[in-house]
Amino acid sequence: MTPLSPAVRRACAVGLALAAGLTTSPALAAAEAPAPAPAKDGAPAGLGRYYEQRLGWGSCVMGPDDTAGRDLDKAGVQCADVTVPLDYADPRGRTITVAVSRLKATDTRHRIGAILLNNGGPGGGAVESPPEVRKAMKDVGARYDIVGFDPRFVGRSTPLDCGWPVGMTWFSAGAGRAGFDRQVALQKGLADKCRAKDASVLPHISTRNTARDMDVIRGALGERKISYLGYSYGTYLGTVYTQMFPGRYDRVVLDGAITPADYRPRLLKGSEPENEKALSDWAAWAAERHAAYGLGRTRAEVLARIDRIAAASARAPLTLGSGADAFRIDDSQVPLLLFTGVSDDTDPARASFGETVSALAKAAEGEPATLSPQFATALRYALRGEGEPTGAQSAIICGDGAAPRDPEVYWRDIERSRAAHPLFGPMTNNIGPCAFWDRPREEPTQVRRDAPVLIVAATGDPRTTYKSSVALHDLLPSSRLLTLEGANRHALFGLYGNTCVDDQVNGYLATGKLPAKDRTCVKQAG
Repeated sequence: MTPLSPAVRRACAVGLALAAGLTTSPALAAAEAPAPAPAKDGAPAGLGRYYEQRLGWGSCVMGPDDTAGRDLDKAGVQCADVTVPLDYADPRGRTITVAVSRLKATDTRHRIGAILLNNGGPGGGAVESPPEVRKAMKDVGARYDIVGFDPRFVGRSTPLDCGWPVGMTWFSAGAGRAGFDRQVALQKGLADKCRAKDASVLPHISTRNTARDMDVIRGALGERKISYLGYSYGTYLGTVYTQMFPGRYDRVVLDGAITPADYRPRLLKGSEPENEKALSDWAAWAAERHAAYGLGRTRAEVLARIDRIAAASARAPLTLGSGADAFRIDDSQVPLLLFTGVSDDTDPARASFGETVSALAKAAEGEPATLSPQFATALRYALRGEGEPTGAQSAIICGDGAAPRDPEVYWRDIERSRAAHPLFGPMTNNIGPCAFWDRPREEPTQVRRDAPVLIVAATGDPRTTYKSSVALHDLLPSSRLLTLEGANRHALFGLYGNTCVDDQVNGYLATGKLPAKDRTCVKQAG
């Protein structure tokens, strides 16, 4: 999903990517509170020093090994830290920093304003994204200051690292009760470890606080209104911003959009049909390339091979790789690896997934299964928590909505889902760390205000499903829905290469005028 970084791509793949998904459902009981009353200077009362701060723009390089920072410098991007309160209810208390980057408009005569970026996750950063987004925006990009930011406790911002032994938590319950009980113990241990590591900050890690940070960024940039481009979870963040800060946004694009009712601790619950369809479509693609992957000559044969992989992993863990990069993959992990491979239907992504499934198939037959360096790196993070801080994604999701506390609720849902969805049901319905997290400080955001935004969605999106995007469109009558038909793809604008989608989005960003009616694009051949 270039231009997203590898870390962000992982987050999007299993989140609200969600990849996590951006997925039980918290009650949206409280009415949306009005935005804080502005003081005379335009800042909410008590927050003037944050809104009026002067940013120290400079180099993006943070150290001798910061190649990403050097690339940003070469591209003309400048970076700064924005100071925000840890707790907006106590603005005189502890502060944290949010890292921002800016690629300034070059067509200053026709400058439109600033556009803020979020790549999803939750837990994905966007400090590195302005150059690629400028390219995606084509001619209109020169008319914007393109501003990336890493949300609180993500990336270059004040960090959170729970020190977990895994980087992802979206595991399957496996084939039976013993596997589920192991998951309960694992997920409880993760929650306890994060709480013990830094309990003081966890109550303040939430989407609503990130939206507040966004408004501080707007004020610190000196912008009366700010435009926004959000992917995946970033569409939820963008929706929250429109509800909390009406009148302070200009042009808003929500790509791979999720309706607030679907944003919950079990983000992926309900997405089983879309993921099964994406997997089936990939199986047909792989069958046409049996010579390359050896998985079967028909769709049915490839899917049967996947079933045998899952069954083998339930009998005994599969061994992938060797030496320091030897991984033991069981039936709690195989569905996650399959799930992460179906969010992109481009040939390069499908080929990469083909290599993954081929390695799993060899391991299931007891044969040596070598790993590409990229796959090994991804497994080191996902299954060992190596290479990057852990816990931010879960901290955000768990801070946004309460999850059921009783493990039996999850077990009943898992058992009910097995018949119809034997591969993905025990994963999408599984227990997670939110079941053991402290209750959120605020109620989830409810859509109470219309917002004229552009929603972009693919009909086969296996992460934030098309029906979820349509539901958000229904909640926002003034919005317009731009649909891409026939694609099993999560996140489109500037990433997928569909000229129709890119032109429609750029037309809106250039003129500020939404299409007169909903529009439909078709997947391009090849």
